[in-house]
Amino acid sequence: MLRQGPIPLFVHGVIEYAAGILFVVAPWLLDFDSGSARAVSIVIGIVILVIAAATDAPTGLSRTIPIKGHVVLDFVLAIALIAAPFLFGFSDETNPTALFVTLGIVHLLLTIATRFLPRASASA
Repeated sequence: MLRQGPIPLFVHGVIEYAAGILFVVAPWLLDFDSGSARAVSIVIGIVILVIAAATDAPTGLSRTIPIKGHVVLDFVLAIALIAAPFLFGFSDETNPTALFVTLGIVHLLLTIATRFLPRASASA
């Protein structure tokens, strides 16, 4: 589950903070029409920020979520992002649908490509 990709865990964390902020401000930046898209975007952004801050990683603040739990949450979150426009009824609106699907795919690829374990313990 914890493959050793080329992206350091620190970079993964920084990208998650940026993505969380993007989701919180996206309804105004991208002019979302749907109230559902606005609400889901803000909630997802806050969830991403909380997960990033609570993970036991170099960028974590409270470090209460173990790395393995973070990886599982990343995969669940990526799937949820891709499905959200269809589940919450805003798939007919281009801007939020493109944002959610694109960032869901990017989040999935980021998770697959992240080096979650330090190099010294990678062989363990």
